[in-house]
Amino acid sequence: MLNKAASAKLPVTKFFRRGLFSFLCLLLISCSRAPGVYYEQFLGFGTLIEVKIWGVDEKTGRQAVAAITDDINYMHQTWHAWKPGGLSRINELLSTGETFTLSPSILPLIRDGARLAELSGDRFNPAIGQLIKLWGFAADELPKGPPPDKEAIQRLVDQKPVMRDLVLDGVQLKSTNPAVRLDFGAFAKGYAVDLAIEHLKEMGIANAIVNAGGNLRTIGKHGERAWRVGIRNPRGEGVLGSVDTFADESIVTSGDYERYYEYQGKRYHHILDPHSGYPAQGVTSVTVFDSEAGRADAASTAIFIAGVDKWYEVAKAMGVGGVMVVAADGTIYMTPNLKERIYFDIKPIPQVIYSEPLN
Repeated sequence: MLNKAASAKLPVTKFFRRGLFSFLCLLLISCSRAPGVYYEQFLGFGTLIEVKIWGVDEKTGRQAVAAITDDINYMHQTWHAWKPGGLSRINELLSTGETFTLSPSILPLIRDGARLAELSGDRFNPAIGQLIKLWGFAADELPKGPPPDKEAIQRLVDQKPVMRDLVLDGVQLKSTNPAVRLDFGAFAKGYAVDLAIEHLKEMGIANAIVNAGGNLRTIGKHGERAWRVGIRNPRGEGVLGSVDTFADESIVTSGDYERYYEYQGKRYHHILDPHSGYPAQGVTSVTVFDSEAGRADAASTAIFIAGVDKWYEVAKAMGVGGVMVVAADGTIYMTPNLKERIYFDIKPIPQVIYSEPLN
């Protein structure tokens, strides 16, 4: 766990009503309506955000989407690891080893991120911002050319930055390891989706789906039926399969196709193993089912890094509801509670190996 002399829990929902996260946000991509559904898309967090709301008029739908767009703008500006803002300022102060006052907007992210990192065995590790930067993934543009120098990678790995290096006393924070740089890219989108859904609930909306580039959460239904969502095929066009969601459920997918570059025929993706310093191998995508998008987001990264041998161990430790792992050879590993829920859309249907139940 995060070291702390005292813990403080602050209300976050009202704080984030003004904003959530933005990249080139507020740029409206499209707005369309189908019978019974209000639907908008916009850019945020460097990805496409989709919002669908069932059973509201156009005015209510526009107001709801405008509210969570403001949320998304604010959160991304505050949580951005390499552009000027709250988190980048925190990273500057952490390098000094001195104690400083933490912005309340970052506190819940650090507190929850530390808890999930420990449960994952530090596979999900928001403290490796320097490693992410070294690989060139701390930028809007994807890196080019050869991978980083092996010795430079090993130096960062040997410093072993982890969330336990942070000492939190109320809103006072410092780091005992100068190598710690925070980057919540493996967690922030899911966390933001949770806050967006909670904001919609507070506005009286009972049936909706918010999808931030594969990090989604649904509430209620699509009329008389469940919301149906697709799971991307990590090696091909279209979707691997589809699933009908429960009334309040999060489904998050992490894949090596999201941010990657190729050099001399080899793919280097952004899901870095903190223990080796290199992109994790053996898996192409992980889909996690849970009640919370934030936990599912962190778990999908940790399980991806754990690989086919230890994915179940990590999933159980992190307490998620269900998991589907697509291995590099195309084999699918899955928890048995998903057997009757996922409808595969590719032919032939891949080999599926079922684990023991998670709980």
